[in-house]
Amino acid sequence: MSPSPDEIALEARDLRKSFGGVRAVDGCSFAVPRGKISGLIGPNGSGKTTTFNLLTGLATPDAGEVIYRGQNLAGLKPYQIFRKGVTRTFQVTRIFREMTVLENMLSVTGLRVPERVARARAEELIAFVNLTHLRAEYGGRLSYGQQKLLEFVRALMTDPDLILLDEPAAGVNRTLLQHLLDHIHRLQEQGKTIVIVEHDMNVIMNHCERIFVMDGGVKIAEGPPAAIQRDERVLQAYFGRRR
Repeated sequence: MSPSPDEIALEARDLRKSFGGVRAVDGCSFAVPRGKISGLIGPNGSGKTTTFNLLTGLATPDAGEVIYRGQNLAGLKPYQIFRKGVTRTFQVTRIFREMTVLENMLSVTGLRVPERVARARAEELIAFVNLTHLRAEYGGRLSYGQQKLLEFVRALMTDPDLILLDEPAAGVNRTLLQHLLDHIHRLQEQGKTIVIVEHDMNVIMNHCERIFVMDGGVKIAEGPPAAIQRDERVLQAYFGRRR
């Protein structure tokens, strides 16, 4: 059952994007439920990364809309979307390796608060992911999993309502991944909306309440994990055969 209009955090409407004549996204539509953890999955080349980029301003759609709080975000710059309460992380971390953990937090663009307020927020978030003992450590000296945690909380510095996570499990050991997933659920408990692009099906099936599946640039299925696991269209997309 799809969410009602007042339960929608963000809606993609007939998004289309081509690169050199190749249709990466070809009429993709879906509605992200507010206050839930959702997943966006699909085989390699299905268009999910391009869709993520369209939602966050890293790519401009050829057609279609991205509706958030009654506004169309399509065509806006990433910093403009960021200021409206939408943030994201990346599969490959984009932290500053020559800055300390605390300096990385304070370097987030778009902070419009006094320095003492920003510093307090940074310290709070560093503690949130149990990195306080590393607050003075350079980003480049952190383990890859710790760098993922740092990028995750950097994305929270402006207290966003909608958080898009690009493959948070990639390259992270199971212990740190579980910590990250625990933090994601704590954010949901605070009323945040989270969308995860991920290849790790254990993460998707065990932690997402609603899943959108893409193939060939379009959404081919959506629903709760149990329904997605037995959907013939999904099985065909992933395995090239029907049961």
